[in-house]
Amino acid sequence: MKFKVKAVMIDLDGTLIHTAPEIAWAANVMLAALNLPNLTPKKVEKFIGEGAATLIARCLMQQLNAEPTQELLTTAKPLFFDAYAQIVAESKPYPQVTQALQLFKKMGLKLACITNKPTAFTIPLLEKSGLLPYFDVVVAGDTLQRKKPDPDQIFFVCEKFSILQSDAVLIGDSKTDIAAARSAGCRIFAVPYGYNQGYSIDIDTVDALIPQLIDAIDLIATD
Repeated sequence: MKFKVKAVMIDLDGTLIHTAPEIAWAANVMLAALNLPNLTPKKVEKFIGEGAATLIARCLMQQLNAEPTQELLTTAKPLFFDAYAQIVAESKPYPQVTQALQLFKKMGLKLACITNKPTAFTIPLLEKSGLLPYFDVVVAGDTLQRKKPDPDQIFFVCEKFSILQSDAVLIGDSKTDIAAARSAGCRIFAVPYGYNQGYSIDIDTVDALIPQLIDAIDLIATD
């Protein structure tokens, strides 16, 4: 079955680029500065997907076995941000991601990157990886007041492209992406290799489960 769409919106962390190693490193720099023990990269990976503030809070909660105070969160945030800024651009795209974006563009599709990652990290990462030129629109976690799983980022992109939500597909790796797409009324494809808080994607919740981003090509019709 093919889905007729005019635009493809793609999540960043865990879909376009494997960012978990660098995020885990920065999280552990933060924890060490607070005299807290390190977390394994796999554990930190489970906290990715709902933005930096949520990830920081989850890391602290895991090591404190309690809710972090607002004072601690205020102290921790710049520690993480400063550490992550040093290596954010070192993350690498998943296999055949660049080729997939090239093919989407050849098909005449509009492309948007929708992420919960702050703009200060999103743009350098997309630039260094060579992916930024492929996107007509980039919507980061701080572009609007609300981010995924809220559908506002999708509404924003569809308005920019002058299309209906039903004319777009979101490709992501998590229940956060699925919830946003369903709330917005657009199609949702999911990749199985990303960061869904340690859980497998429920195939019944998506329009398609694709092994790699490039496999979406075979599911999209443009006319």
